[in-house]
Amino acid sequence: MNHSDKLLVTGAAGFIGFHVAERLLRDGLDVVGLDNLNDYYDVALKADRLAHLTAFPNFRFARLDLADRAGMARLFADGQFARVIHLAAQAGVRYSLENPAAYVDSNLVGFAEVLEGCRRNGCKHLLYASSSSVYGANTTLPFATDQNVDHPLSLYAATKKANELIAHTYSHLFRLPTTGLRFFTVYGPWGRPDMAMWIFADRIFRGEPISLFNHGQMRRDFTFVSDVVEAVVRLAAKPAEPDLAWSSDSPAPSSSNAPWRLYNIGNHSPIEVEYVVQLIERETGRTAKREYLPMQPGDVPATYADVSDLARAVDFAPRTSIEDGVRSFVSWLRKYKGF
Repeated sequence: MNHSDKLLVTGAAGFIGFHVAERLLRDGLDVVGLDNLNDYYDVALKADRLAHLTAFPNFRFARLDLADRAGMARLFADGQFARVIHLAAQAGVRYSLENPAAYVDSNLVGFAEVLEGCRRNGCKHLLYASSSSVYGANTTLPFATDQNVDHPLSLYAATKKANELIAHTYSHLFRLPTTGLRFFTVYGPWGRPDMAMWIFADRIFRGEPISLFNHGQMRRDFTFVSDVVEAVVRLAAKPAEPDLAWSSDSPAPSSSNAPWRLYNIGNHSPIEVEYVVQLIERETGRTAKREYLPMQPGDVPATYADVSDLARAVDFAPRTSIEDGVRSFVSWLRKYKGF
């Protein structure tokens, strides 16, 4: 990327957004980080991430809600961002059953404001977070970007599928290059306390029981955050282009005659959740108290990413082993929480 370019990273106080912003700052780029610091999970954790970023002289923070139309318009007009990495969203599958309005406001209204800001202010490339959740009722593994994703199983997944469709419209109408990133179970230092890896480790440290859904028969494509960051940075420097081989008679689902692309960002190695618990036990030196429960609404038994498109596009595929990744995460959590 050109070092004269100014970048916007939304969700900069969030898990992935923090890591992406830090990498760009270390690379010497000027970054504006946006976040509304909502209380979906511990605001103190977000503040700690933000404190780390504000130590960089080339970082500026904007506390702003995505759905604030006037505020977003001012931010984009003032910033004239060359590239936007949109990682802010209302996350979580299960929470979407409790508070659907939060997903509409952030993931739909907010996403539209990001697109409008990009198209009206000369953005060269928009990357945005989608999710492996869009694969929904699909059972053919590994999940590949050429598969149909028309059967989401949660409102969260439906909003992410909607993001992909709306982005395509803007790419088609306004020739705005957009790239969607379907993340698969990201974990690592500075992670999210609402996700399984953190919940398991925290409760094992505390001697509290952990819940294993689908009676422990769950598999996830756990993807270490540094691998995710590498993929995002490489793709940010490669604006989506029209696919010259794309045919309206047989339309490919992940490319277009517009400058629009979709990629899986996963470790292409599904891991039994039970094995992850065993690794955490080994790293903490403690034994988990297990509670086996049925599958939860909106959940899926397995995720597994085909990342061949990513490898072809930017010569990269995530490769951190689950053993190394869990060791790094547990070491960080021990220090951060004082276990």
